[in-house]
Amino acid sequence: MKGYHASLLVLVPLLTSPALALFPAPHNLTAGTTPLKLSPSFEITLGSSFHKRPPSDLAAALKTTGSYLLTDQLEPLIIGRGESLRASVEKASSLHQLELNLVPGGVVRSLREEADMPYATRDEAYTLSIPSGGSLASISANSTLGLLRGLQTFAQLVYVLPKSNQTRFIQTTPLLIVDKPAFPHRGFSLDTSRNFFPVKDIERTLGAMGSAKLNTLHWHITDSQSWPLILPEYPELASKGAYSAAQTYTVADVEHVQAFAAQHGVSVYIEIDMPGHTAVIGEAYPQYIACKGLTPWATYANEPPAGQLRLDDEEVLGFAKNLTGTIAKLTSSPYFSTGGDEINVACYAQDPAMNASSVNLNDSISVFVEGLHATLSEIGKTPIVWEEMVLDHPVTNLSKLAVVLVWISSANVKAVVDKGFRVIHAASDYLYLDCGHGGWVGSYVGNSWCDPYKSWQKVYSFDPYANLTEAQQHLIVGGETLLWAEQADPSSLDGYLWPRSAAAAEVWWTGAGTTAGLRNATEALPRLHDWRYRAVQRGIGAVALQPEYCAVRPFECDLTA
Repeated sequence: MKGYHASLLVLVPLLTSPALALFPAPHNLTAGTTPLKLSPSFEITLGSSFHKRPPSDLAAALKTTGSYLLTDQLEPLIIGRGESLRASVEKASSLHQLELNLVPGGVVRSLREEADMPYATRDEAYTLSIPSGGSLASISANSTLGLLRGLQTFAQLVYVLPKSNQTRFIQTTPLLIVDKPAFPHRGFSLDTSRNFFPVKDIERTLGAMGSAKLNTLHWHITDSQSWPLILPEYPELASKGAYSAAQTYTVADVEHVQAFAAQHGVSVYIEIDMPGHTAVIGEAYPQYIACKGLTPWATYANEPPAGQLRLDDEEVLGFAKNLTGTIAKLTSSPYFSTGGDEINVACYAQDPAMNASSVNLNDSISVFVEGLHATLSEIGKTPIVWEEMVLDHPVTNLSKLAVVLVWISSANVKAVVDKGFRVIHAASDYLYLDCGHGGWVGSYVGNSWCDPYKSWQKVYSFDPYANLTEAQQHLIVGGETLLWAEQADPSSLDGYLWPRSAAAAEVWWTGAGTTAGLRNATEALPRLHDWRYRAVQRGIGAVALQPEYCAVRPFECDLTA
């Protein structure tokens, strides 16, 4: 890579991929039929809208794209893996430069600033233009984040001819893509409490998320089983609650993850689930936990061990508010989740403090959650909650600014939207990636509670607007796939996620419903193959979708073929 001059240059001899293999599918695409080689001196430059040294995370993103273009060795997924294209490619014109520019009025901001903007102001739109004659190709956008999305698309367009790591080409030019996402929240949720995931695994996940244009990591960082987050203000939470000293995240780790995520266009919001899912806090503060360690655990909790934060206790509420504020200040995302799912009534029923109170349980929960949200409001954060805070234990003064994760069933979305709340789809019947691997509670012989396994086809069939009126659709801000880690750890992470989360990414990017015929799994499969083969080249352990025989013969393995 050259140094910084009037613009940043990324020198790459490059690669290629057919326009129709893009995943997620762009909003609007027109393409010719002329192949275009990438010159050995191909460079990516920042144009005149960048008068100064670019933001460091944008520079890092350019370097990453250059690396992909150098190291990806993906041959076209056709019979012969592209040998039939050799003659036309070798005599094709060469592309020497891709220039990135903000449109007039665009402001140069860091990717992190752009990725961490509120939903209403987050702008990821871009235009990519590639001529057929080898003149200047360009990406233009209103934001640096939009430029990154254009780069991520460009990197999917480049293939290599067989038996040659030098001849890289784009198959279909001239090419014009005008693209933007349907939803501002396109995420993946990772549970790092049931089993621990080192930072390197989170980094690998973030890289894959960026390549699928997913833009949000929901970090479920703690739960009843362990507390891996080291907080200087509360050191005993991790020293007594982590699985080991090696299985922890420092404040510096949290900052590093956010900075790395930004380089891939991903924002990170943290969840500290309360008042349930907090038994581990009792290792450091036993006086704050109701039904701590009671057995049989299944009576007092959804998972072992039993225990959740006491309600109607000013000291506990003060602790929870301070803890929430301390952790929320570690993130630059405007969002923070206080959870609120699976509150166990039996646990509180046997708690002496609760029994001594005449307050209704839902009122007690409301006081607790409203206290947490007041703390978030003071530091400029918008709360995210699980659906129980609206449907099962409705918080009395829950702000309509709050965003609700609907997880128990996709059928519950309408009830939440009918109350006027914004929704993030997290439906266990479509989007839970851990389902279908059997029970994990000892000698129990049976299925997981959310069986069956959610295939990529099932994920892809999800309709974000099912059962909603057109007037309600604006309350859907997007969705996320989720991996609860009872039976997952770093050894299985990639296989659980990919390519199923990429299938979801196209749902959130396009917004199109399958019922209207605007999204079709048969059409999507060859493109998803391409995404998966490229991901494997980049070190992602994405599981195979079909035999390679099928991958290079689109549609020939369909059941009706």
